[in-house]
Amino acid sequence: MGVSPWYWWADVPVKKNDKIYLQNGRHVSEGPSVKYRGIFLNDEAPALTNWAKEKFGGFNHVFYEKVYELLLRNKANYLWPAMWLPNAFSADDPENPRVADEYGIVISTSHHEPMMRSHHEWSRFNGGAWNYETNKEKLREFWRGGVKRMGNYESAVTVGMRGDGDEGMSEHTAVDLMKTIIADQRQIIAEETGKPAKETPQVWAIYKEVQDYYDKGMRVDEDIITLFSDDNWGNIRYLPKKEDQTAKRKYGMYYHFDYVGAPVSYRWHNVTQIERVWEQMNLTYEWGVRDLWLVNVGDLKPMEFPISFFLYYAWDTNMKASDLPNYYVNWAEQQFGADHAQEIAQIMSLYNKYNARRTPEMLTPDTYSHQNYREADRVIEEFNQLLSKSKAIYEKLPKSHKSAFYQLVHSPIEMSANLNEMYVAARKNKLYAEQGRASANSYAEKVKELFLKDAELTRQFHEELEGGKWNHMMSQTHIGYTSWNHPPANKMPAVSYVQTDSSALLGFMVEHGLNPSWGGFSVEGHGLFSPAFSRFDNINKQSYYLEMYNRGGGILNYSIEPKNDWIKLSKKEGSIRYDEKVYVSIDWDRAPKGKATGAILVKGAGKEYTVEVPIRNNLPKASGFVENNGVVSIEAARFIRKSDSKDISWTVVPNLGRTSSSITIEPANAERQKPGENAPRVEYEFTIFDGGDLKVEAYLSPIQNYKKNEGLKYAIAIDNEEPHIVNINEGEVKPDYEYAEWWSKSVADHIKKKTSVHRAVKPGKHTLKIWMVDPGVVFQKFVIDAGGLKSSYLGPPESINLKP
Repeated sequence: MGVSPWYWWADVPVKKNDKIYLQNGRHVSEGPSVKYRGIFLNDEAPALTNWAKEKFGGFNHVFYEKVYELLLRNKANYLWPAMWLPNAFSADDPENPRVADEYGIVISTSHHEPMMRSHHEWSRFNGGAWNYETNKEKLREFWRGGVKRMGNYESAVTVGMRGDGDEGMSEHTAVDLMKTIIADQRQIIAEETGKPAKETPQVWAIYKEVQDYYDKGMRVDEDIITLFSDDNWGNIRYLPKKEDQTAKRKYGMYYHFDYVGAPVSYRWHNVTQIERVWEQMNLTYEWGVRDLWLVNVGDLKPMEFPISFFLYYAWDTNMKASDLPNYYVNWAEQQFGADHAQEIAQIMSLYNKYNARRTPEMLTPDTYSHQNYREADRVIEEFNQLLSKSKAIYEKLPKSHKSAFYQLVHSPIEMSANLNEMYVAARKNKLYAEQGRASANSYAEKVKELFLKDAELTRQFHEELEGGKWNHMMSQTHIGYTSWNHPPANKMPAVSYVQTDSSALLGFMVEHGLNPSWGGFSVEGHGLFSPAFSRFDNINKQSYYLEMYNRGGGILNYSIEPKNDWIKLSKKEGSIRYDEKVYVSIDWDRAPKGKATGAILVKGAGKEYTVEVPIRNNLPKASGFVENNGVVSIEAARFIRKSDSKDISWTVVPNLGRTSSSITIEPANAERQKPGENAPRVEYEFTIFDGGDLKVEAYLSPIQNYKKNEGLKYAIAIDNEEPHIVNINEGEVKPDYEYAEWWSKSVADHIKKKTSVHRAVKPGKHTLKIWMVDPGVVFQKFVIDAGGLKSSYLGPPESINLKP
């Protein structure tokens, strides 16, 4: 009919029709894949709280009517309402649950709010200690009031008990006490509703330390939904064992698009790829979790897109990985029309990928490498390309669609691009100050400029968009985190200023060059620079830059002279105030055969330096992914062959991961396999130029051991060697909810790396083989280190891939 679910929440224009036609006949809509499908409004201050207070006077039924309609239009039927202090859903406005019932929305309460009571109500009740062993009667009285107030409204009662304020109930896992609590709660439910407890929907949340109860064998009555959870970072923590998947048992999953907690809270912008949601919730569904899917959406905006997908997929799980690109297109068409849907889909898919590499709150000047693989500059270029495309689309859209596009697409890209550029500028300021560059000061000013632009973009969103309709909605602080908790105000990254000589002074940096002596400065204070490039070869045909920079206040005139006619330069002289890159490459038709070393002469400000240019022009014919200075990098979806079994197959998940696409196994609940001829396998061809030991780093999505066995595994081999069995969860003994180091790193990096060592591999062409052992393992990338791997966040770019 032309009405987007986001017509009010994102100002998507409503398409008006003079007439609506229904085809004569019988139409049957299939029921949903998941019975209860909903969201949790959480971590709602300051943004949503201040916005709701200004627009509606608080979280009252007028506010919630907008939420209920949004849920229905997204085919959802379940809500955990906002509950941060001082909010209390039913107590603050008795109309809240009544109106929810009119809309058919099932109201429940969060994982630490049992018996239809909001967390803040306990302090209002003056009930004393939140301790069932010492204060049982007061707690029973409190809980009884919650169920009584629920009346006949369709609800799902949270049972069990955690500590006061989202903490553990005790230092030890008191299984018998928990069983007693739930039994007493069910008695209250039966007494207050006048019917058997099993006729009232109930939920027991296995969240954080409550998992210990489940691990120790505690099970609740079959009619109670056992609600598992992710690790707060989108990685499924636990799934029911196959022996627990009986026809009567009920299971749910609590997922996160937003989180306040370790290692660092993430709340400002969407950092969740829908491809990751599909992969993890497909795993969830195939392991029998089909009664409740719930997602923490924070302030609701700006999580519109992943909310849409999560609820869409909960309604109909008959979606393949190959269908995901079309979801972007269809969603874009629903909001903005068909004319630009393909372009919008592309930039949305890439924006979600780029922002999911590392949460904005966890970015620092050192996140991306400035000196290796041009990583930091590539990241900024990717964001800026998206921003340019988004601006172009914005200008083409009719005025009626500009506001929605700005909210749903353009503003998130612009804010995130600006933030990433600010941190890269801060890293350049630090590095250039250490090198004594004159440009260090300009980058200090650039950091300040981008920091102030962040505030200006927020102001525009609050004040200029829809006449101030969304004031406060982007007020979450996001710059300057020093712990898991958000800073009281955005804090600009530290910058340095340098005092330069009044006259020009020559400096230069060699890309992938040898490290200069003494850290770049002699004891006399003179500049020392890299004496040589990494080796150029006739297959990779590298182009490296020589970055010329000025260490003084005057204009630097420089010249670069190749000492060999086979060395090519993008320019041979220049005049600079700050910095300039000159690209060096090789004319391979003129270059001598075999190994040779040429040189270039760098001159400027009365100084002269020689930089060696080593080449290798005798490499044999190569095929597959080709080594480049001791490294082969392969995206997992670029296999040359795959072997599936009768019932198990490899699936490419388009766009999933930090750099390209990923592969995993379907069905996601397949049985464990033993590596061999008949086991599912993928193969990659690669070429190395020198023999020796190789290390293979597998870049994996940060999967948890959801089976709770010895760990999820895969197998790997080069050529015909005996497969190495790799346990991706080895050493992960301390649980994630105790903020284990292994977990903090994997969720911060959004990747898990596992290394295998392969001995005495000869030069030439080889085959990397990967076998499925356990389902659920997601491969993003493979990096083969032949001795040349350099540090970076995303890993080296993919190697060139040559056909035989």
